[in-house]
Amino acid sequence: MTPMLRTLAGMAIGQVLGGLTSLLARTQSSGPTTAAVSPVKKLQSRRSFTRNAALAATGIVVAQIAGGFVYLLWPNKTSGFGAKFTVAAANVPEVNGPPYRDAEGKFYLVHTEDGIEALYWKCVHLGCTVPWIASEEHFHCPCHGSVYVYDGSRIAGPAPRALDLMPSTVDENGNVTVDTNPNTLVQRDTYTPEDATPYPA
Repeated sequence: MTPMLRTLAGMAIGQVLGGLTSLLARTQSSGPTTAAVSPVKKLQSRRSFTRNAALAATGIVVAQIAGGFVYLLWPNKTSGFGAKFTVAAANVPEVNGPPYRDAEGKFYLVHTEDGIEALYWKCVHLGCTVPWIASEEHFHCPCHGSVYVYDGSRIAGPAPRALDLMPSTVDENGNVTVDTNPNTLVQRDTYTPEDATPYPA
């Protein structure tokens, strides 16, 4: 169910409960048509109306809260960051070529002599986005000055380790699939050849 459908469902529930409240109000207000109405009956009628109105209002609030819980607990979409992204072979960098940047997946694809790496672009210090500075041939964090080389290894700044890796696979056509699920991130102290996924020449 999409957010739009959930919103429409919530609005429909609110309208139904509002209609019930209005109906109860009309029912309670339509009393005997005779001129003489007992004060006790009037008091009971007012109490019944107040009770029913309070119950209806409570029902509306409970329905809205339930709708909010359903929205929060509904499974996340399977696209965007957290999903798997495919980088076409034509976009895979040459060995030591400028990194391929995927904004939606939040990663850089680099190609070392050992293979390809998908580097999560968040600084491991405090999570700032780290841009590739072509003139320096480094990833340079603009927040606190951490510097990473092409393979993701840290060479300066307060960052305690190398950039995190996202698992990647290569198919027979040279296309690369990157898993951007945060739960699958690979932490490492520095770069080793085993970090790279072999890529066909």
